[in-house]
Amino acid sequence: MGRPGGDGAPAPRWRRPAAPSSFSSRWGRGAGGPGVSGQPRAFRMFGDLFEEDFPSISESRWERGRKSKALHPEPSPPRGLTRLCGLQNQGGTCYLNSLLQTLHFTPEFREALFALDPEELGSLEDKDDPDAKVRIIPLQLQRLFTQLLLSDQQAASTTDLTDSFGWSNSEEMRQHDVQELNRILFSALESSLVGTSGHDLIQQLYHGTVVNHIMCRECENVSERQEDFLDLTVAVKDLSGLEEALWSMYVEEEFFDGENLYHCGACNKLVSAVKSAQLRKLPPFLTISLLRFNFDFAKCERYKETGAYTFPLQMDLKPFCEQSELDDSEYVYDLFSVIIHKGGCYGGHYHVYIKDVDQLGNWYLEEDESESVVKAKSFKDLPTIQETDNPLAVLKNILSQEENHLIPVDQLGQKLLASIEISWNKKFRKEYGPLLKFLQAHSDVFLLSSNPSKVCLREASPSQPSPAELKQPSPEDPFQDQAPPSSEAEPAGDPQLEVRIEGPQWFDLNDSQVEPIQEADIEKQFQGKESAYMLFYRKTQLQRPPEAQANPRYKVPSHLLWETELANRELQKKRADYDSEVNNLTLHLHLSSCYEFSNGALHPTSYRTESYTLDLTIDKRKTLSDLRLSVFQLLEFWEGDLVLSLAKLVPAGLHVCQTLEGDELTLHEIEMTDGEDIFVWNGMEVGGIRIPTGNDTIPILLNILQLTDNNDEEKMQPFVETCHVFPSNAKVGTIFTALAFPVGIILLNTTCSRAIQLENWTVIPKENLEKTFKEQGLKDGNSLLILDSSSYNQSLSMAGGRPANSLSNFNWMQVRNLCQADSEEEQVKVSATIETLLLDIRIRAIKELGLQEELVNNSCLRLIDRSGQLLPPVPENYTVAEAAMEMGSLLGLCRGKAPTSSQLFLFFTVGCDFESSLMKEIIVEQTISVSECLKMMLEKADLQGDSWHLRKMDWCFEAGEPLSEEDACLGDLMIYSGDTLILSEGKLPPKGFLKVPIWWYHPSFPLGYQVDPPDQVDHMTHQMDTLRVTPEENLYKEAPEVFQPEILFTFVGDVEISEEASLLDLKSQAMVLPSFLDFSFPSADFLRAWTMESKRPGRLLRNNQQQLKEYKIGGRTQICIEPLQEGENLGPTDMLLRTQMGIPGERAYFAPVDFVWDIEEECTALSLRQAVAVHYGLSVDHIEIAKYFSEKFEWMPIASWDQQFSKKKKKKKQENLLMAPYYLKDGDIIGVKNLLVDDNKDFSTLRDDIGRESQMKLFMGKRKRRQAVQLQNIDHLECHENEVEGHLCEKPHRSEEGLSINVGVFR
Repeated sequence: MGRPGGDGAPAPRWRRPAAPSSFSSRWGRGAGGPGVSGQPRAFRMFGDLFEEDFPSISESRWERGRKSKALHPEPSPPRGLTRLCGLQNQGGTCYLNSLLQTLHFTPEFREALFALDPEELGSLEDKDDPDAKVRIIPLQLQRLFTQLLLSDQQAASTTDLTDSFGWSNSEEMRQHDVQELNRILFSALESSLVGTSGHDLIQQLYHGTVVNHIMCRECENVSERQEDFLDLTVAVKDLSGLEEALWSMYVEEEFFDGENLYHCGACNKLVSAVKSAQLRKLPPFLTISLLRFNFDFAKCERYKETGAYTFPLQMDLKPFCEQSELDDSEYVYDLFSVIIHKGGCYGGHYHVYIKDVDQLGNWYLEEDESESVVKAKSFKDLPTIQETDNPLAVLKNILSQEENHLIPVDQLGQKLLASIEISWNKKFRKEYGPLLKFLQAHSDVFLLSSNPSKVCLREASPSQPSPAELKQPSPEDPFQDQAPPSSEAEPAGDPQLEVRIEGPQWFDLNDSQVEPIQEADIEKQFQGKESAYMLFYRKTQLQRPPEAQANPRYKVPSHLLWETELANRELQKKRADYDSEVNNLTLHLHLSSCYEFSNGALHPTSYRTESYTLDLTIDKRKTLSDLRLSVFQLLEFWEGDLVLSLAKLVPAGLHVCQTLEGDELTLHEIEMTDGEDIFVWNGMEVGGIRIPTGNDTIPILLNILQLTDNNDEEKMQPFVETCHVFPSNAKVGTIFTALAFPVGIILLNTTCSRAIQLENWTVIPKENLEKTFKEQGLKDGNSLLILDSSSYNQSLSMAGGRPANSLSNFNWMQVRNLCQADSEEEQVKVSATIETLLLDIRIRAIKELGLQEELVNNSCLRLIDRSGQLLPPVPENYTVAEAAMEMGSLLGLCRGKAPTSSQLFLFFTVGCDFESSLMKEIIVEQTISVSECLKMMLEKADLQGDSWHLRKMDWCFEAGEPLSEEDACLGDLMIYSGDTLILSEGKLPPKGFLKVPIWWYHPSFPLGYQVDPPDQVDHMTHQMDTLRVTPEENLYKEAPEVFQPEILFTFVGDVEISEEASLLDLKSQAMVLPSFLDFSFPSADFLRAWTMESKRPGRLLRNNQQQLKEYKIGGRTQICIEPLQEGENLGPTDMLLRTQMGIPGERAYFAPVDFVWDIEEECTALSLRQAVAVHYGLSVDHIEIAKYFSEKFEWMPIASWDQQFSKKKKKKKQENLLMAPYYLKDGDIIGVKNLLVDDNKDFSTLRDDIGRESQMKLFMGKRKRRQAVQLQNIDHLECHENEVEGHLCEKPHRSEEGLSINVGVFR
C-alpha cells in the first residue's frame, strides 16, 4: 500500500470543521506546502473540507487530549491566618450569616445551647420518625456552632440549618431583613425549647422591660403600662446618634395639651398630661435595631438614612433607667457586635464586625505601607545574606526578622530587593518562577492567607495528638475504650502561626472571609451606604472564666467533639485525594519513530498498526528532570539524545512548538497542563528531514479557489478547489509561487455562506501581500479566491474591500428614464467601471433609451435610494468612485442640469409645510450671499415683497435659527448640497435688534377684581353662620360666585427693540401698541412682564432697569404683559405668589390674590405659613397651605417640620422651599384653608378631578397605541422588546415576601 501524497497516489480529501475555532478530530495532510499542489477537483464551497481517506489519529484521541479532567468537588480550604471559620453564602443568606456569627460569638448563648443534652433535644437520626420529638433547630445550631469552633475549614455550611427552618431553595436565594430574622429566630427557638431546661434561654439573656407613665396634670394620677422587649428599636432620622435617640425616648417628656388631650380615668375627662418612659429591667445582652429605612410620603418610595449616626463602644444606661440604686457597673454595657448593611432599601449585602470575647481567633496587625518602606530601608543596614543563591534561605531570613512574622507578598518582594540589592524577577524568576508560585510550592515552610495576599513562616504549634493517632470509634460505641478529647486541646487541622495580642480584638466576618480590623474601623460605619444596622451590647460585669480563653473546646459536648474530629479526618483525606487528583498530569507522548514529515507537518506513518502514542501520568510538582527520567525508563529501546518538546495538534498535522528546558523547574512552573502532547525525538530531524519548530511556523491549512477554462454551462463549475499548507510566518504572496500562478488578486471569504456572491469576499490589498499569514490574520480553513489581473474587473478594487453586488453583475450601472412623466418608465444597464465618468454613463443611457438628443444638454443623473427617493445630483465630471456610488446602483435620468463642483443643489419650501410634493429645487453658486439666494428663491416661488427671510431646516426637520447675516455667503454658513432652506414670512430685524412678540395676559375673572384678605375671612365667617340656620335648598342661592382662574392670552403685536434696551423700554413700547391704547396706565410700573413657556407664564422679569440681553431674551422668546391696579417694583428677594382662600363647605376657591413674600432671610415652610397667616389676619395654627401643580392638577400640602409631635428643643436643619419637592417660584398658586370654619383639608377641586381623569385617559390611549405598535412590529423588533416594555411601564421592584421559620409542636 503506497503512502498517500506520493507520486500517483490519490489526493487526500478534507472535511470542514464544525466551528472555525475547533477543527475535526481526524487528522489530514495538506495537499501541498509552498510549491506543492494538490489535485484539483470541482468546486463545492467548503464541501468535504478536512475529510480524508488515509490512516489517521483516532477521533477519541483528539477528544482525550483536549478534554478537561472530571474532578471531584474541591474540598473546603483550611482556616486562614485568623484561625476563625466563616459561613458559606447560599445565594442570599448574608443576613443570616451575620446574625449566626453574632450568636456564636455570644459565649453565654452558645454554652447555654451546648448544655442541652440529646435526652432533651432528641437525635437527628430520629428526625424522620413521626413519633419522636426531635428539636431539629437547636440540634442544628449546636452542630453549626461546633463546626465554627473546631472544624478545620475556611467556611462552614448553613444548609442543614436552613433545611431545619423549612426553607426552600428560593428562600435561600432571597434576601430578608436581619432585624426581622432576629425576632423570628428567637421566637422559633423559644417554641423549640418548650419543655426543656432551656425553655427560658432567650428570656434570661435578652429579655428586658420598659415602663410607660402618663401623669394627669390636674389630679396628678399616674397611669402605668409595662412592655417587654427582646430588642430596642431606635430612630435614626434627624438624630445625631444612639445616645441622643435614647435620651429622646427615655428622658424627654411628651405633653398632651391644646387639641391633643388625654382622657384621665380619675378625672373622667380630657385633661393635659405628661408622658414619659423608662427602662425598668435591663437584660444581660442588649440588642438595638436602627431604623435606617424610612418612607418618603411625598415621593411615595422607600429610602435609606445614610447620615452620620454615632454609637459608643461603652455605654452607661443609668440615666435611662427607672431604678438607680444599683451599683453603677450594673448599667454599663460594652459593644461586641455591629451588623452592617451595604446598599439601598431594595437590596444590598450584610456583614458583621465582632469582638472576639474569648480570644479564639488569631489577630494580627496589618503593617502600614509607610512603615514597610522604613523597614525595607533598614534592611540595607543589615549584613547581606550570604546564601543569596538560595531563595528559600533568603525569604526565611527576611520573614524571621519581622515582629509578627507576617507581611504582604508584594512587600516581601520589596524587602528582598533591599536585602540582596536585586529583585526576585531578575535573580530567581527564570529558574524558580514567580514569587507567589514559589511560596505556594513550598507550603511546608510558608503559610499564605486565603486571599492569598499575606505570608508568614509556618511554625509548629504546641504538640497535639495527630489525627492518625486517635483511635477510630466503632459504630456500636464511639466512646469505647477511649476518653473524649480534652477541652484544652487545639482544633484539628494544620498547625498555624499564632500572633497573640493581649485582650479581645475585633474581626470582620463577611460570609466566608474573616479579616482582622482595628477598633477605629468601627467609626467608618457611622454613615454612608455601608453603615451600622444592628448593635449588640453585653454587660461589662459579664466576665469570662480563664479556662475559656483561647480554648474553642470549652464546654462543647463530647459527642459533638467526636463528630467534628471524624469530619476533620474525612476532610483531610478528601484534601489529600483532591491534591493528588489535581496535581497529576496525563501526558501523551508522540514518538518520532512513528512519524514522518510531509506537506509542512508531522503525520503518523501509514504502515504502523500499533499505537503511535504512549500515555504517562506524573505529578506536576515534579521537575522536568524527573519527567525526562520517567520517559527514558518507559522507552527502554531508546538510543541517542532524548529531547522533549511541546507539540500541538492542528488540522494540517502535528507541529513541534517548543523544546522543554530547565530540568530543575517543576512541571507546574513551566505551566504544563493535563493532556499535553509531548514529542519525543533527537531534537534535530525526523526521518532524515530537518523539521521547522516554534509557534511562528505553525502550519495553516487554506482552501484555495482558482478559475478554470471550463465554460460548459451545464456543469456550472467555473472554479476548482484545492487545499494547501503554508507556514504561518511565510508571506501571503508566496501563494502565487506555490501555485505557479502569475501575481494577481487574492480575495478572502469573510462569511460561511456557500453562495458565490462578491459581498461575501474581501480583497487583500497588494501591499499586504508582503505580510505574513499570521499578520494578515489568516487561520485554518480560510478560503482564498485567486484571480489574475486580466480576469479581474477594476470594480473589485473598491478601496480596500468595499463589497459589490455579485460576481457576474459588477460591471454596470442601472439607469431609469424619469424625463417623461406621462410615459412608461424604462430602465437599461450601462456598462461602467468605478473610473467611468457620470457624464459618459448619462450619454450612453440616452442613446440606449433612444431619447431625443436635446436631453443631452438638459438632463442629469440622480441616485435613487432604497425608499425610491431621488437624491441630489452630483457634478458630472465625477467618476463613480468620486461620487461615492456603488457598482450596480440605480440612477434616475431627470430633466435639468447637474451642478458643477462650485455649485450647490438645494431644496426649499415656503412656510412650514415640508411635504415632498411642495419641495422646490434650485442650483446656486456657493459664493452667493444669503440675500441673493433669498431673491432667487422668491422669484422661483413667484413670491413678491421684502418681508421674507431664510431659515435652515434642522436635524429634527423643523425650522431652525434664521440666517440673519444677509451678506454672508452660503459656503461660510456651512450650507451644503442637499440641504433644505425654509422661506419664512417676516423681515428680520437689523443686527443687534430683537423682534419680540407681545401677548396680553389676563385671567378669566374681571380685571381689577380684588378682595382684601380680611374681608374674605369675614365673609367666610358670616357664610358659616348662615349655613347653620339656612335650609339646604337655599344653601347655593346664598353662596358667592366662584371664579376658577384660567390662563388666557391674546396676541397684541410685535415690538422691535435693541438688545441693549432695558425692560422699562420694552414695557414702554408695548404700551403704545394699538391693543393697549384702550387702557390708560400711569407708568410702566403698572405692567408686569413674564416670559411665555408652553403657553403659560414662565420667568418673571422683575428689574425694569436690567437690559434685555442680560435676561437672555433671544429671537424666539415671547413676552406676556399683565396689567396691574397698583404700581409694582419687586426687589431681588421678593417672591410673587398667588394665594387663594378656600370656600368653606365647597371644593372651590375665591379669586387669587397677589402675595409678595420676602425670602431674603429664609425660605421655609414655617416662614411662609407665618407670612400667609399675617396676610389673612389669622393665627398660624388655624391655617393649612398647599402648592398647586397645574400641569398635574394636584395639590401638595406645605407642612413645617416644627409641626411634628416631638418636643425636642434642638434646632433642626431648615428645609428650603426652593428645592425638592416644592420647587417654589414666582407665579405659583398657594391654596389656603381656614381651619376655624373649614375642617376639610382636601385642597382639590372638581376641576382637578376632571383634569386628572382626562390626563389618565390620554395616558392610557398613548399606552394602548404604543402597545399596538409593539405587537405589530414584534417580529421585526425582537431585539428591542425589553427596551419598548421599559418605556411602557416602569420596572417594579421585586415584591417582598414574609420571612418564616417552621417549628414543630413540643407542648
